[in-house]
Amino acid sequence: MQTLEIATRIAKQLGIAYKQVANTINLLQEACTTPFIARYRKELTGGLDEVQIKEIRHLLAKFTELEKRKLYMLQTIKSQGQLTPGLAQSIEQCWDEYLLEDLYLPYKQKRKTKASVAKEKGLEPLAHWLMREANENPESAAIPYLKNGIATIHEALQGARDIIAEMINENPHARATVRNQFQRYALVQTKMVKGKEIEGQKYRDYFSYEEVLNKCPSHRLLAVFRGEEEGFIKVSIEPNPEQAILALESLLIKRNTASSVHLKLSVKDAYKRLLSPSLENETRSIAKAKADDEAIKVFSENLKQLLLAAPLGSKRILAIDPGFRSGCKVVCLNEEGGLEADEVIYPHEPQKEIQKAEKLLLQLIEKYNIQAFAIGNGTAGRETENFVRGLPLKVSLPIYMVNENGASVYSASAVAREEFPDKDLTVRGAVSIGRRLADPLAELVKIEAKAIGVGQYQHDVDQAKLKQSLDQVVQNCVNLVGVNVNTASKSLLTYVSGLNEQSAKNIIQFREENGAFKSRAQLKKVPRLGPKAFEQCAAFLRIPNAANILDNSAVHPERYALIDQIASRHKCTVADLVQNEGIRKSINIAEFVGEEVGLVTLQDIMKELAKPGRDPREALVEFQFADVKKPEDLYVGMVLPGIVTNITRFGCFVDIGVKQDGMVHISQLANRYISDPNTVVKLQQQVKVKVLEVDLERKRIGLSLRLE
Repeated sequence: MQTLEIATRIAKQLGIAYKQVANTINLLQEACTTPFIARYRKELTGGLDEVQIKEIRHLLAKFTELEKRKLYMLQTIKSQGQLTPGLAQSIEQCWDEYLLEDLYLPYKQKRKTKASVAKEKGLEPLAHWLMREANENPESAAIPYLKNGIATIHEALQGARDIIAEMINENPHARATVRNQFQRYALVQTKMVKGKEIEGQKYRDYFSYEEVLNKCPSHRLLAVFRGEEEGFIKVSIEPNPEQAILALESLLIKRNTASSVHLKLSVKDAYKRLLSPSLENETRSIAKAKADDEAIKVFSENLKQLLLAAPLGSKRILAIDPGFRSGCKVVCLNEEGGLEADEVIYPHEPQKEIQKAEKLLLQLIEKYNIQAFAIGNGTAGRETENFVRGLPLKVSLPIYMVNENGASVYSASAVAREEFPDKDLTVRGAVSIGRRLADPLAELVKIEAKAIGVGQYQHDVDQAKLKQSLDQVVQNCVNLVGVNVNTASKSLLTYVSGLNEQSAKNIIQFREENGAFKSRAQLKKVPRLGPKAFEQCAAFLRIPNAANILDNSAVHPERYALIDQIASRHKCTVADLVQNEGIRKSINIAEFVGEEVGLVTLQDIMKELAKPGRDPREALVEFQFADVKKPEDLYVGMVLPGIVTNITRFGCFVDIGVKQDGMVHISQLANRYISDPNTVVKLQQQVKVKVLEVDLERKRIGLSLRLE
């Protein structure tokens, strides 16, 4: 199918103007990235955002694959000599992948079936005779077929019914009827696997459970499927069989004759043996895909919030990866995140070398002019925080607890080994904690997104789809913030629009051989970084202190000439445009609208000139937990400060400093109905919560944001 037809269908499905979709498809086919299209081609797309462009990309791929499948089907059926104009038209006009497979099912090559065996014995005419529901006696009609190894009338009629059952299964209208039953009335039913009562306790809520599939939340469905996968429960998804069979009979049986009795038997057999298993698998697949999409959406939103968390910025940081017996790993980082020193202290049991640890930390603080502390929130985190707060400092320094999720993954990764080949895992982990405080985005991109620990059933969903979605989130976040090309790691550069692992490596190598980049134009000299890659990446790479002030902004180099023109028209320099608000206010940007540059782009340029290179992330605020350290310290009604660590569809989790996150159910998020927790809370948000329940046995803490 031509792009025009695909664009028309996508536009209709998404409710977006055809021209916007067609232009976006053209840009995608020209190898433009989503961040580039969303930011620098607004005139062409009509201002579509990253989410809409992602949807267009997804549907473009889906419809393209559907077209390939249609072509294969048409060629296969034609080669069988069975392609009629009507069938060809039905296939060409079908836009549902499941309905398309229904059309193709009768022509699909099959293994040996009951029906194929019956056909080989010559029973197909008898099957067609029964389907006409004639008034004649079926037993008499079967007598002529007592040959080819068929010994009895019963055997002949059974073979004919087998053929009818397969014909019903391959009938698109019959399949549509049963599919409708599954879509509207299917129940999710579970039961415990015998003998798994103790081992499968975490799934005890599903030992005997039933719910209408359409009303089953995605997280519950994924939990059910996980319990089945682990062998603790059995799951069935099916409508009421009698109701489904009755719907089939209404479609296929028109009379009440002796033949109709055999037709009824065939309908029942077709449903139980063929249609129900097939459509249960299809329904499961659709439901699982939908639940996956919902879980991936939750994970993606959480990841976006985590990546865009407030950075401390370029500070000299003393980072600590806490521990008891093995000690606390201490590292000192400079403003660029470079490792200056690493030590180990033992302020806790069993060594409890408090004075020695205190002396060493004070020396490190003095020597490296430390400006902030970063302490991992894992084992011994609170104890280490209390120890650091007790240091006799000359000047008070801010102390930040840093989420350690994924730090161990980074420590053992190839990226960490490449960065610190002569340091062990514990030192790398402490460095990661410190760098996360300085710039969460720059550090977290080094870790596989699903290992960061802010998802919902991320290990149960389609892994390819999850990776694709999360990679897109990371790319969008990296390009939203922008990247300092002179300090960025290879991991960070890889996510910049238009770059890949090899071009990121080439940029770093060029930087090492030629010194820091002094202008964006220098990027054109990087080996194998061609014009298209430069177009896509240049505006997302920042060069602080460049001769051209625009090189440290989000203004694309393709618009530098336009800005020079604006400056010339107002008899000033580009630097004057940036520094003088009065000049900017005097500009009538409508005068500069042209064929390639519209009002929207000019407005974006003026906003950027007002605050070139501004970090869109919020400022970091210091936080301190209450004086509670373990769940046993909690009591119902207690109000505590906390930090939101994860958001799901059913609520959120909050760290209150007791080494175990508490859960705020969606019903406890606000004094009003909430359908999406993201409308109330954000990841890393500092909140006040009230303790509702402390279940030490099940290790559950119930919290509420409803303080009144």
